[in-house]
Formats: sequence, C-alpha cells, structure tokens
Amino acid sequence: MKLYRPLQCATRTILAVTLAAALAACDNSASDSVNAATPANAGSGNASSAASGVSAAVGGFKGTDITGTGFGKNIELVDQDGKPVTLLDAYRGKVMVVFFGFTQCPDVCPTTMAELAQVKEKLTPEQRDRVQVIMVSIDPQRDTPAVLKQYVHAFDPSFVGLTGSDEQIAKVASSFKAYYKKVESGDSYTMEHSSGLYVLDTQGESRLLVKPNTPPEDIAADIQKLL
Repeated sequence: MKLYRPLQCATRTILAVTLAAALAACDNSASDSVNAATPANAGSGNASSAASGVSAAVGGFKGTDITGTGFGKNIELVDQDGKPVTLLDAYRGKVMVVFFGFTQCPDVCPTTMAELAQVKEKLTPEQRDRVQVIMVSIDPQRDTPAVLKQYVHAFDPSFVGLTGSDEQIAKVASSFKAYYKKVESGDSYTMEHSSGLYVLDTQGESRLLVKPNTPPEDIAADIQKLL
C-alpha cells in the first residue's frame, strides 16, 4: 500500500435526512466506531412494517434494516475501466456492498476494504460469485479509474471501484444519504466521509446499513440471508 500517501482525516457526526447516525470519518485510528443508523420512520408506516416483516422472516439482521428507503436508484458512474455504468443495471442479480471512500485515506478505507475481503472468504465459492463489493470514490480528482482499479484489486480482484464527475459523485452520495467533504490541508487536501456500508439485495433494493467495525462473520451472515 506504499503507493498511497497517508493523509490525515477528521471525524464528524451528522444527521442524515432519513437516517440518524454517528458517521465516522478517516482519522489516525481505524478503531473509531459508528452507531448503527435507524430509519427515520422506524415503528410506523408501510416501509418500516415491510422492513420488520423481512427481518422477522429471516430471523433478523446484524446490520440495520433499511428496507424501503430506496437508496441507490438512478445512479450513473464510471467504472474502473473508464466505462459508464448504471449501478443497478450493471450489478443486478448480485448482492451489492457499497462503500464510500478514497484511495489516499490512511486507515478507515483500507481497513474496511481488508475486512470486506475477509467477508468474502467466509462465503462459499458459489455465494462469492453473487456478491459485488463496490467502492465509490469521493475524490474523483485524484482517483482516476486506473488508480481505483489498482487500489481495489490490491484487496480482492473481484472488487470494483467507481468514480465520475463531481456532479455524479454528489448525486450518488445524496441518493445514499452519505456524507463527504473536501478539507484543505496545507498545500493539499483530505476528505471527510461517512464510513458505513450499504447492502443492496439481488434486485437492487437497499436493505441494510452496516456500521464500521462490524465483525466480518456478521456481515457475511447478513449477506447470506439476502442471497
């Protein structure tokens, strides 16, 4: 990982529109934790009823059930080969695990990616083929498709990196209610960002929000329930 110059990142807590979450940004300790978010309409309305029904049917999730939030719709980005992709069309039929980060993040991002590689190891070969880990860069100026491809493949050759224009990144982050911010640092800059994992089912529906530092076996167990 010596190709990526360490940068310091700050930590910030924000209130998302539909999620109340403490969102961890990169800093010098990957042990910072984030409380699991809870859908704003939990306990009332059709969306929450559907979510609780699904959880009960499969015995409950380790992550926070966000069924019915509709995150990740109508997303167009650029993949690690420089080709335009529509998120749900490109990976429909697979459980998608979406993470927002950047390649020069010193700790949270590489730690999360390494943990996701461990998650895949806990699945059967057949299950692995039906899971797609996706890192969406929130630093498109530095994270070109080639840089992203090299970065994500360092953790697992099946991982995919997505980037795009500033407008495209802003749209996808808004769709997932994810937070990021460019912060000047000397003659360069770093990025603050939320660090939860978003899990979409094989039909492209948002189903789970997983907080940082969740054990890989718990994430794998949730994914298996969605396959």
